[in-house]
Amino acid sequence: MKTLEAMKELLECLYKWQEERGERKRSGRVIIQTYNPENFCIEHAKEQDYDNFYNTEIAIRKGLNYPPFCDIVMFGISGLDEEEVVKASKKLYSILKNDDINIFGPAPAPVNKIKNKHRWRMIAKCKLSGSTVDWINSSLQEFYKSKHKNVTVIVDVNPGSLM
Repeated sequence: MKTLEAMKELLECLYKWQEERGERKRSGRVIIQTYNPENFCIEHAKEQDYDNFYNTEIAIRKGLNYPPFCDIVMFGISGLDEEEVVKASKKLYSILKNDDINIFGPAPAPVNKIKNKHRWRMIAKCKLSGSTVDWINSSLQEFYKSKHKNVTVIVDVNPGSLM
């Protein structure tokens, strides 16, 4: 999943192609090559049925507990020394671990090295509140008291992309 908005972006793109074809008053067809022609987004785009697309997408998000039914907090850990980044990621995970919040990871980021910096990440699914923000802040304070001085931690709340 490259982004939480992928299906909406695909639908908008398909609509745009159909509109351009109609504005130019050209006869013809829009041909879509895909591995998944039964995808609900493609089906709804063919019918130009945004309401049913929305209802399907929102039901999927609710079932998977994705936004807007929860918040996603991404913790990015990076540094020059890969071993240190892995150790720091595991340490941060042990601090963040919480029975009330789902935390996925730690794992290498999809693009795991940029400009000689190794990158790992964790993703938490939760409902953002004052107590959640306090939990994040206190966890980071505890983490920075540890010996992991050569790593950087970035917290991204409801990131636009999970890449």
